[in-house]
Amino acid sequence: MKLTLSLVAVASASTVAMAASQFKGLAYNPKQLKTGQCPTVDTVRDDLKMLEQYTNQVRIYSVKDCNQGEPVLRAMQGTDWKVQLGLWVSDVEQVYQADKTELLRLAGIFDFKTQVSSVIVGNEAIYRKEQTQAQIADKVTDVKNALSKIGLGDIPVTTSETWPYYDATLINAVDYVNMHAFPFWEGTSIDGAQTKVFQHIYDMQKLAGNKKVVVGETGWPDAGGNYDQAVPSLQNEHRYLQEFICRASLENIDYVWFSAFDEAWKPTTNASDVETHWGIIKGDKTPKFASPMYNCKGFVPSSKIGDSESSSAGDSSDADNGEGISDIEEEQSDLDSDASESSNESHYTSKHNSNESKSSDALPLTAHGYSAVGIAFSAIALVTTSFF
Repeated sequence: MKLTLSLVAVASASTVAMAASQFKGLAYNPKQLKTGQCPTVDTVRDDLKMLEQYTNQVRIYSVKDCNQGEPVLRAMQGTDWKVQLGLWVSDVEQVYQADKTELLRLAGIFDFKTQVSSVIVGNEAIYRKEQTQAQIADKVTDVKNALSKIGLGDIPVTTSETWPYYDATLINAVDYVNMHAFPFWEGTSIDGAQTKVFQHIYDMQKLAGNKKVVVGETGWPDAGGNYDQAVPSLQNEHRYLQEFICRASLENIDYVWFSAFDEAWKPTTNASDVETHWGIIKGDKTPKFASPMYNCKGFVPSSKIGDSESSSAGDSSDADNGEGISDIEEEQSDLDSDASESSNESHYTSKHNSNESKSSDALPLTAHGYSAVGIAFSAIALVTTSFF
């Protein structure tokens, strides 16, 4: 009996560990999903309890906004959760200074060496034209020096930018390159998305030299207006997720998936009506997809860059794994798609040229199991692990 119970316990622990490794990391805003109200330790614990099925690492974008750093770190105490702590940077210097002051205060309370996997100074501030590469590089160095003075110099410090905005000055300053790439916001069809995002990753790897390249954000919305050839739908979100993660795993590329939850509090009349639809979990906290959320069995990457894009990315059949997305019933609704900027994580401005959107219940696995990491940026439009 004791042996049987032990085997059950081992199997159970193994299942939890396997589930938690589904994503290297998830972008997470701890504000309450419907209202945007500031988090409490209890609301964060509830979120983490749901997310522990999928990962043990989240990325937040500010420690000072809503004073969210403290409830997040407190909710993680005594667990194996890791957090990438963000400092918000804008064109107002006091915003950065307030986040930095709060970071150092928290470092005196919590065990950063155990809980904090990295510190991210700024999120797309260069893209938004609120900072230059040199200014962000100086802030990264400033935070590194501040952490070193209190014995935390081993914690990696970086920034997050869309791939076109990294230059030698920024690369030299960061401990690793944290790039964003969203094929959706380049107007790329789902058939070409895998090739597109990995082109950006490979280009960044060449530019980065011996610095590690991590995809700090990538994803696909399940509803909202089209952007050129990029169509939001539950099927496309699921396909991009599988193609991205399976290929990233195959090529040993770390990433943070954008994002954990759909967030109803975000504006739908500014950046675009897709802003509330990037999560792997709905706003009512039910998962969009069955678990595990992807299946890499039989995965073959799409054609190499420069070759035809007509390989597995476009032609994989759902029948390969015997589980079809085509059997899922969809509801279609038209949404007007005006667009602009959302808060904290998503910052890409866009003007959509179609209003088609779709919604559906949770989907089973399909055969499209590819993995890609990155965030694609367009000059016209950009939306806004434990790897150490």
